[in-house]
Amino acid sequence: MSFHDATVPAFLQILTALSGLLTKAEAHCETKKIQPEVLLSARLYPDMLPLSKQVQLACDFAAKGCARLAHADVPSTPDTEKTFAELRQRLANTVAYLKTFQPAQFEGGDTKDVTFPTGPNTSLTLKGQDFVNRFAFPNFYFHAATTHGILRHNGVEIGKRDFLGVA
Repeated sequence: MSFHDATVPAFLQILTALSGLLTKAEAHCETKKIQPEVLLSARLYPDMLPLSKQVQLACDFAAKGCARLAHADVPSTPDTEKTFAELRQRLANTVAYLKTFQPAQFEGGDTKDVTFPTGPNTSLTLKGQDFVNRFAFPNFYFHAATTHGILRHNGVEIGKRDFLGVA
């Protein structure tokens, strides 16, 4: 299995599933007569980021992670989304971006150095496989799972199959 095949499809599966979660969340708001902004700004705890930011960060960790693994220019996407439709568009744009990567771009990526920011004035360099296992995937799945948790906590009828995109 290529390094590309071990990374890109995993990101694509969950990004696509997140779009489905947002569709169900929007329908939930309509059915229950809840203003969408209430759910989009919902958090699991006051010091955690809101739903909209969780989705944005999941997109960022997927797109930037793949760019770094392929040693391509790292994209910068402003966080301007304020609606379910805008967040689904961001997910769609991220999916389209990830589909542009070819397996050859990831060849040897598991052993190449990947340098990435870890704070405003700090960075870390890891080998590609360590970068995926210790940084990109954990952060991506954290924000994706937190998105699911916020929605489920707020009564949206979703489960694990929805998170996996196999519902």
